[in-house]
Amino acid sequence: MTQVAFVKTEDRAAGVDKALELLDVGSMEGDHVFVKPNFNSDDPFPGSTHNDTLRALVRALQDLDAEGITVGDRSGMGETRRVMEKKGIFSLANELGFDTLVFDEMDADEWELRDVIGSHWERGFPVARPVLDADVVVQTCCLKTHRYGGHFTLSLKNSIGLIAKEVPGEGYNYMSELHGSPNQRLMIAEANVGYDVDLVVMDGLAAFVEGGPARGKLVDPGVMLASTDRVAIDAVGVAILRHFGTTRAVERGPIFEQEQIARAVELDLGVDAPEEIELVTDDETSACFAAEIQEVLVG
Repeated sequence: MTQVAFVKTEDRAAGVDKALELLDVGSMEGDHVFVKPNFNSDDPFPGSTHNDTLRALVRALQDLDAEGITVGDRSGMGETRRVMEKKGIFSLANELGFDTLVFDEMDADEWELRDVIGSHWERGFPVARPVLDADVVVQTCCLKTHRYGGHFTLSLKNSIGLIAKEVPGEGYNYMSELHGSPNQRLMIAEANVGYDVDLVVMDGLAAFVEGGPARGKLVDPGVMLASTDRVAIDAVGVAILRHFGTTRAVERGPIFEQEQIARAVELDLGVDAPEEIELVTDDETSACFAAEIQEVLVG
């Protein structure tokens, strides 16, 4: 069984702490940790990572004795440095003592080309080397639909921010290839083979059930999730979207037949069935809501 910590809360800091406690996340003493948020744009949460969630996560990692923390991303709907400035990330970094990295500004030798057998990427995909070099990789994602072809953007889709739009000197646009392909959802899953992740925290205090990724129809699930398994946490995320009523594309068929998830299962990125997912709670309110989501998940 793969665990997904499931915390019903309206308090982000308490939610992050409780989710990590339920997963029994161990010491990170001496580790350099790379944190991948969702800075696709500077739109308010859930259009992008809520600063309170990032703050709580960084503090939790520091409490686990991480030696150093770097927060970095590549925006898809805006220039990354400007997005991070507007969100106040550099000020937050100064306050909390973590490093920042703007992928747009990296040199060609800071990208490593990766691929997978049977890939739908024409020439592979370049992954940010600082992520590959980190001792621990932590991802924090939002809960929302994606109207540009991804269908939903959770942890698997959030990984696309680790892929270069263009590697300096190449003259090739990997994001144009992705967004112009009928195989976009398969390619999203394939990009996740390019790196390992040790922890995913999903902020589901609010969610877009239509539209997205920047703006959409808003609901308030009021949950914080965490897992070490990208497939498991995304499957639970899709179940939550379905619970509130979502797009036809996200509602269609069994959750594990959704293309992002099905391809990720083929690539051994996580669990291969909903019955293998255990929603872990320690209070009655969380347990009651988790039971409702479990029914959707296996249904």
